[in-house]
Amino acid sequence: MSNASRHQALIDALGAELTPVRRLLPPWRRALGWLAVVVVMAGVLLMHHGARTMLHRWVVAPDLGWAACGAVLTAITATIAAFVLAVPGRSLLWAWVPVPGALLWVGASGLGCLRAHIPGMPVMDLHGANDCLIFIVGFSIPLSGLLIWLLRRACPLRPVLTAVLVGLASASASACLLEIVHNFDATASDLLVHALAVVIVVGLNAAMGGRLLSPAHSRP
Repeated sequence: MSNASRHQALIDALGAELTPVRRLLPPWRRALGWLAVVVVMAGVLLMHHGARTMLHRWVVAPDLGWAACGAVLTAITATIAAFVLAVPGRSLLWAWVPVPGALLWVGASGLGCLRAHIPGMPVMDLHGANDCLIFIVGFSIPLSGLLIWLLRRACPLRPVLTAVLVGLASASASACLLEIVHNFDATASDLLVHALAVVIVVGLNAAMGGRLLSPAHSRP
């Protein structure tokens, strides 16, 4: 058999193994799908716990409201950035999109430690702070899993960076959900526990999500 015949046979064999794939939706539409799940979870929590206490905290201590706005912006922008970066050829600048929201989230949370105690609002003890850590990590696990599953349909060429954004999106979304049930004044120790929970979620995603998001042909 000549070389030309062998090459044609190889092309025919490779072509026979190809399977049709469905074109992915634009990144922003897939991001909306994941965010819709978070909105449904927020709706369930609001129906169970109500919004009166949360709104009272935001009215009396506006820094808590600004921190919540920062967490919402971080969740939205990190989700969109993760889906965009999962598409080969997109600019690394997308990784910086969540930064303004994260700065607002962290800055407003830190400023909250300088204000006076909210009258009539109980202060959280260490046991309650641990519950916050369990809440953020616990809600982040299924949200991260869902986001990674959705992103695996693309081909992230920077899996670790994409996984970091997955962790940031999941942790900030979980922090938003925590606002609904957080019926305590924010203290420095409480905020430190929240920050620790976010670091744990982002670190776990960077360590495990990077491998899960790697293209199949590059895994050992």
